[in-house]
Amino acid sequence: MENSGLRQNSFLETETPARLMRKYAMPCIISLLVAALYNIVDQIFIANASYLGSYGNAANTVVYPLTVVALAIAVMIGDGACAFVSISLGAGKEDDAHRAIGSAVVLSVLSSLALTAVYLIFADPIVTAFGGRVNQGTYEKAREYFFWISAGVPFYMFGQAMNPVIRSDGSPRFAMASTLAGAVANIILDPLFIYVFKWGMAGAAIATVAGQMLTAALAVWYLFHMKAVKLKKESFRAHFKLAGRYLALGMTSFLSQISLVAAMMAINNMIHKYGALDPVFSSPELSQVPMAVVGIVMKFFQIVISVSVGLAAGCIPVVGYNVGAGRNDRVKALFTRLLIYETAIGAFALLIVELMPRQLIAIFGSANESTEYTSFAVKAFRTYLCLMPLATVNKGTFIFLQSVGKALASTLISLIREMVFGVGFALLLPLWLGLDGVLWSMPLSDLMTFIIAAFVIAYTYRQLNRGDSFAARGAAEKA
Repeated sequence: MENSGLRQNSFLETETPARLMRKYAMPCIISLLVAALYNIVDQIFIANASYLGSYGNAANTVVYPLTVVALAIAVMIGDGACAFVSISLGAGKEDDAHRAIGSAVVLSVLSSLALTAVYLIFADPIVTAFGGRVNQGTYEKAREYFFWISAGVPFYMFGQAMNPVIRSDGSPRFAMASTLAGAVANIILDPLFIYVFKWGMAGAAIATVAGQMLTAALAVWYLFHMKAVKLKKESFRAHFKLAGRYLALGMTSFLSQISLVAAMMAINNMIHKYGALDPVFSSPELSQVPMAVVGIVMKFFQIVISVSVGLAAGCIPVVGYNVGAGRNDRVKALFTRLLIYETAIGAFALLIVELMPRQLIAIFGSANESTEYTSFAVKAFRTYLCLMPLATVNKGTFIFLQSVGKALASTLISLIREMVFGVGFALLLPLWLGLDGVLWSMPLSDLMTFIIAAFVIAYTYRQLNRGDSFAARGAAEKA
């Protein structure tokens, strides 16, 4: 049988690494930025609506981690399938490729329906667990927003899971365009529903869901027009054994997202607890301010990390193909460029947060807020994000390891960063530093993680120099 998928993607082994990174990483960066902008755009419009203000901002902060749970499951399926499909095509295993994609479709649909059911049934305890009871105004707006966001989870997860799969088929621009189309719809509908129709938090959520439905519809269309991989009826089965292999490759993506949820849950609850003890924010009219502010800081962090992750994730098909083809020289060249670019992204972001915190705050409606709000926001930006270059290098390293099939190493380091350091420091530092402890938990976590990552980076270079065969190649050739 002719290896059409292999011919279709053979340029991944011949074009220069720089050109391939531009071709694949830029659409991926834009796709992830656009996906992140869904919630950020909601928060901007909410913050600038006088009848929602910081209460709406705080409610958005409460619900945001719950959307990340959906994203975590989706990217585990999608990124894992993307890496597996790329490695399979590089090794000439087209049957594995089409079955993995069909299985990813089935898993994304089933898991999204299950998550929606959980959210709708247990809405009240879930919102409470993520700090929604900071005051009554925040709680009511969080419940309203959460209901409609939950209803859109199946569309959101399907679109996000299929996006990396589309990239693995050699169509990063279509993946970008489908996500961009949904975000544009959200940007158009948000002001209409919030300012004109006065639908409040429900309006912001409905606009978001409408955009997600458009992205999902475009993904369905693409599945019937794939290039390198041709789907068949037999593709659309669970293929549990195969799914286990690509889900392992997507575990880092899952942990990087789901552990953010755990960290945000810890942070929100520490803000609730220590905000009540703070001499300024213990007053009822300001009690929602720390949660609203930290939510805004996290949104800027999400923008930067979307660029960082997009750069690394965009390289997954390229790195995976060259790993499958045994081209360690090209893998090394890609890794070097990735580390340089990740450092530059973090340094540029650091300059912005240190020099322009007030301008960033103004985007989220600070003109309607108190001086205490602005003062705390400036401190939060400058403290929470003071080690951004280390954060971006860490993220790039995690995903690179994932793309070469080092699922265990990638998973363990990501787990240590997010669950051990991220959650641990968020819980411990406030015991001595109060609200400031929440802010210092992020840079300390990134510093400790970078120390570990530096050893892993050095070891990976030694393997590449020796010409070692990576585990992913062997995994792709099994079965």
